[in-house]
Amino acid sequence: MRQPYAPINMDAMREAFARYHDAAPFDHTVVDNFIQPEVLAGIVEEFLPYDSPKWFYYKNQIEDKKALNDWNMFPPRTYQFFSYLNSDAFVAELSRLAGVQLYADNGLHGGGWHSHGRGGNLNPHKDYSIHPKLGLQRRINIIIYVSQEMQEAYGGHLGLWDHDDETSRPGKLVTEIQPVFNRAVIFDTTQQSWHGISRPLVQPEGVFRKSLAIYYLCEPQENADPRGRALFAPREEQKGNDDIEELIRLRSGVNTSAKVYQKP
Repeated sequence: MRQPYAPINMDAMREAFARYHDAAPFDHTVVDNFIQPEVLAGIVEEFLPYDSPKWFYYKNQIEDKKALNDWNMFPPRTYQFFSYLNSDAFVAELSRLAGVQLYADNGLHGGGWHSHGRGGNLNPHKDYSIHPKLGLQRRINIIIYVSQEMQEAYGGHLGLWDHDDETSRPGKLVTEIQPVFNRAVIFDTTQQSWHGISRPLVQPEGVFRKSLAIYYLCEPQENADPRGRALFAPREEQKGNDDIEELIRLRSGVNTSAKVYQKP
């Protein structure tokens, strides 16, 4: 008899959610040893090389990363893993732990494989609010780091900022999470959830900050921001730069974002 597919360390995830609603600056938790080792080994082996022409490349002054969410490009073990994360059983358990009815995004809009090379960047930002095709609100992110070579000295930490009511932009950097191998970060994206890469990526050439990302949706909350694209903020040294402000404005619009994804 075929054994049931159980790729996640569910006990670790349930234990981590005990800290979820008490975390600052917004609901989040960290789950180490998230994927079962034998499953993770196959996923790592399949991960797309950084120099592959299949990637979609976001490259401008506020983001520098590669991403791919095309199911046809996923090899078998990666395909099976993302299918599991979108399954009714997993989504139901995640809904129970988060305390909200969630829905899978089978199109992996914005998710899938992500990779950052040396010098890669992701300014503080809030993710899209309303899914541009489904009309549901983005609610929960799961990001899983799968780079064995990454070390703390290489940077690339995930920063979580609080919200500055006066500027409507990120305020203080409250938490930094190292992209440790087989670590998952789960967080709510509806709570003024400013996040991004907080430390420069200075790893050696040939080492990459690799991750899997998947997002879950809910019925739109009352007064939900209608934004259909990510809203970025300038870093400290970019503040007051009119070109950066215009780039941010264009990047946040559904009809204008494609013009600046790869602006040098």
